[in-house]
Amino acid sequence: MDKLYVDLGERSYNIFFTDSFGGLADCMKGIAAPKKLLIVTDTNVAPLYADEVKDALNAAGYDAAVYAVAAGEENKNMDAILGICRASIEHGLDRKSMMIALGGGVVGDMTGFAASIYMRGIDFIQIPTTLLAQSDSSVGGKTGVDFMDGKNILGAFHQPRLVYINVSTLKTIPDIQFVSGMGEVIKHGIIRDAEFYKFIKGNSQLIRSLDTATLIKMAKQNCAIKAKVVISDERESGLREILNFGHTIGHAVESALNFRLTHGECVGLGMAAAAHISVNRGLIGADEATDIENVLALYGFRLKISLPSADVVYEYMQHDKKKADGKLKFVLPMRIGEVVSVRDVTKDEIYDAIEYINF
Repeated sequence: MDKLYVDLGERSYNIFFTDSFGGLADCMKGIAAPKKLLIVTDTNVAPLYADEVKDALNAAGYDAAVYAVAAGEENKNMDAILGICRASIEHGLDRKSMMIALGGGVVGDMTGFAASIYMRGIDFIQIPTTLLAQSDSSVGGKTGVDFMDGKNILGAFHQPRLVYINVSTLKTIPDIQFVSGMGEVIKHGIIRDAEFYKFIKGNSQLIRSLDTATLIKMAKQNCAIKAKVVISDERESGLREILNFGHTIGHAVESALNFRLTHGECVGLGMAAAAHISVNRGLIGADEATDIENVLALYGFRLKISLPSADVVYEYMQHDKKKADGKLKFVLPMRIGEVVSVRDVTKDEIYDAIEYINF
């Protein structure tokens, strides 16, 4: 089984890459996982994988129960967190027990946050089942829920004990969820690794056909990029800001559209908007910005969408938790593989970028 080590000192962990759940119990034993486990999933994923994972763990001697939250970003709130904590008490989890996040990014974020506050903090592991979660949210330790129209306003940094990526689960996600996940994958190439970007660009047919070997290779290289950034800046005080490429406008678009588009789709729109700002500033050539849009289109991204007024999108941006001293942070591409974080993007530039992705 392929694996990647995320070196964070006492909070270090392995990411495993495979195409089945057959090795999960052995990986759990490798971290001396406790007997009592709560598998947190959602109402979409539970019918697909919850019993398979629970039965495999119980057969290996664990006492695992399943708790399913209502699926969807609109349910990513404190009520859901309290439900997870209630289920943990009912299953008898103590301070040495462990939660397992089985699902997409919403499940991972909520399970990690619940684990961070349950009995002042217990361990958890990530088993991401969507491409978005496998490529981004399951790695790095960010957890949280939405609050008062803001994404992930409440949360904590809480690293998992391990991440188990079974790429075969991608065969059961809707195509739009695969597109969403590729937004983060493409982002990682643009911000940090031109060679990985070329790999994504040149292997689109194998990737989109869900070729197992190609998916495992992509997942490992992608996670390696994010892991290096996280290792350098675990709590987002510097370098980790570059992971927000496409997110400043993307998150606002996501909220302004009342989450009708997936997170990754909105990040794709945000990347196109940020590249537009870069072109106008002379930071990146128009040809490279066009290439970014072409690769996004290659994976099914819409590059323009019907938006509410720019005023509405801009207002949602004011709730961005990454603001500092009242100024929005933008990550702008300078070339494929290199970006810069700035705080001087003007309101006029923002409005122009919003209009660029609007029709």
